[in-house]
Amino acid sequence: MSELHREIKELIIDALGLEDISADDIDNDQTLFGEGLGLDSVDALELGLAIQKKYGIKIDADAKDTRNHFTNVASLAAFVTAKQAA
Repeated sequence: MSELHREIKELIIDALGLEDISADDIDNDQTLFGEGLGLDSVDALELGLAIQKKYGIKIDADAKDTRNHFTNVASLAAFVTAKQAA
């Protein structure tokens, strides 16, 4: 597991107060919403704010591909990497 993947998993746990799980319990390709980790739209807002704050990037909530970036840990890591490189 890359360091960025672990950071994002820990950020998800901390930002959303998920006390029952650890970073090792979240698979990089596990869906974060619905049937996967079970996050909802409020969690998405909180997670988006936490990512913006931690990584200093801007997330455009109105962009049509934004939802795709929050599919799983791997897609969030790719999004953060791309935004930091820009």
